[in-house]
Amino acid sequence: MLTERIWSGNSLRNFHYLVACPETGEALAVDPLEWRMCLDAATRRGWQITQIVNTHEHQDHTGGNLGLSKATGARILAHAGAAARIGGVDRGLSRGDVIRVGRTVELEVLDTPGHTMTHVCLLAHGAEPALYCGDTLFNAGAGNCYNGGDPEALYDTFVTQLARLPGTTRVFPGHEYLARNLEFTLDREPANRDAATLLESARGTEPAAAAVTTLAEEKRINSFFRLQNPQVIARLREKFPDLGEHPSERDVFVKLRELRNRW
Repeated sequence: MLTERIWSGNSLRNFHYLVACPETGEALAVDPLEWRMCLDAATRRGWQITQIVNTHEHQDHTGGNLGLSKATGARILAHAGAAARIGGVDRGLSRGDVIRVGRTVELEVLDTPGHTMTHVCLLAHGAEPALYCGDTLFNAGAGNCYNGGDPEALYDTFVTQLARLPGTTRVFPGHEYLARNLEFTLDREPANRDAATLLESARGTEPAAAAVTTLAEEKRINSFFRLQNPQVIARLREKFPDLGEHPSERDVFVKLRELRNRW
């Protein structure tokens, strides 16, 4: 499996992805808002885009569908529950579905509500697993929930699905927010040396070359995976005194998300 990460350079800080079969050159485009950039990248690589996947229904992920599908004839795939809102969807996706690209690539569909209630992530298994996670999981962060989502659903997604993936799983989110998210981690957990080291590197790196983290790294640098950390809890209680001395992981997650909304 071949992955091309495409930095949009736009104000929304979108990442787009092409996932291609090395044998046939067939490719799938993930959330190709800046669709001409995706088409140009495919042309340079000698790939043919045959499918488009939207991780969810927001315009900053679906806005390139029409242009790219007209240019390539690619079929559009999205969560079955979001298909009517997106429009033009050729295949509605559900948990456990498999998307095949060419002869060698298979992507498992994960139903991952939270950022919206009709959000999918794509999981590539194998020696180097990869997660194309839209706005559910960011490098060092988690998606917001104030435009059709629910933080408790996002907590369930993190705990029952994402946290159980192999530690070697590479994280490919829909936007580049690494430095800002690491700043939030360090505001919650100033003693986190892993986050501090990565932040120093991230501040000196162009977004197009931003680090690709793994799930194992996320569990060291991402507050939304560190729900039992004493410093995270103590500093959160300073903002939310009613949280109690021994809050549940769910309550910690929900309050972290509430704090991040205005941080």
